[in-house]
Amino acid sequence: MKNKKLSNKNKAVLFIIISAFCFALMNLFVRLSGDLPSFQKSFFRNFVAMFFAALMMLKNRQSFRWKKGNLKYLFMRSLAGTVGIVCNFYAIDHIPLSDASILNKMSPFFVIIFSIIILKERLTLFQGAVVFGAFIGAMFVIKPSFSNVDVLPSALGLMGGMFAGFAYTIVRLLGKRNENGAMIVLFFSAFSCLTMLPFLIFDFHPMSLYQLIMLLCAGLAASGGQFSITAAYCNAPAREISVYDYSQIIFATLLGIIFFGELTDIYSFIGYAIIILMAVAMFIYNNSSKSESFRLEKK
Repeated sequence: MKNKKLSNKNKAVLFIIISAFCFALMNLFVRLSGDLPSFQKSFFRNFVAMFFAALMMLKNRQSFRWKKGNLKYLFMRSLAGTVGIVCNFYAIDHIPLSDASILNKMSPFFVIIFSIIILKERLTLFQGAVVFGAFIGAMFVIKPSFSNVDVLPSALGLMGGMFAGFAYTIVRLLGKRNENGAMIVLFFSAFSCLTMLPFLIFDFHPMSLYQLIMLLCAGLAASGGQFSITAAYCNAPAREISVYDYSQIIFATLLGIIFFGELTDIYSFIGYAIIILMAVAMFIYNNSSKSESFRLEKK
């Protein structure tokens, strides 16, 4: 039994690193698609994911019905995920890729907060201190002031992280309720497309072939990221694997430098360091607590 749990955790770590790379690529393609509304970008991103989720379910001959009692949770995950994507895409278009990525990666700290409310998990004093420290780091990235023209997209980027944290908490809950991962992705993608459709109809911006290709590539990358992160959170608790999600900051920073020559200021780098340090501290704390509990159980 122990080896099986270890195997699940290793798979979850691999899945979450793959998802981090895929989402970094998605952010790159979204930026490269140019000056298009966030709603339009969101529609194409999720349309491709919906297609692949449906194809996977057909290939595996899986039922297109959700598990009994899971419909309300699928709606909650989908609504939060849709709002989170729109906020994230707006931030991607207006601030450096690395800034948008680190603000979106506040989601694991929001997972901790929402896990208290939804999953009834307990919050220790140390966890509370780490979450508070992460928000201090976020303020270094946002740099709130009346003179900072990037404060609005930065704040929306943080909101995107908050809604993503709520969505991932619900994904974990659905995993505990034995919901099929492909169904979670399909339901979310279809819900998001339907939600974005009115905006697409009444405020459609014509696209060049290049822009269409970039959005389709964003959708492909998002599909890989969505399936990977769903598999990750269904295989292991967020507290054990969330730190590996911060590899996206490395990918995003490198892609931002290579494609856009982006170099963020010293305050943003301080914010990155604080947030990542808090994530590492939480990871070490969670694993040491688990080891201690295991020793006590053996005694």
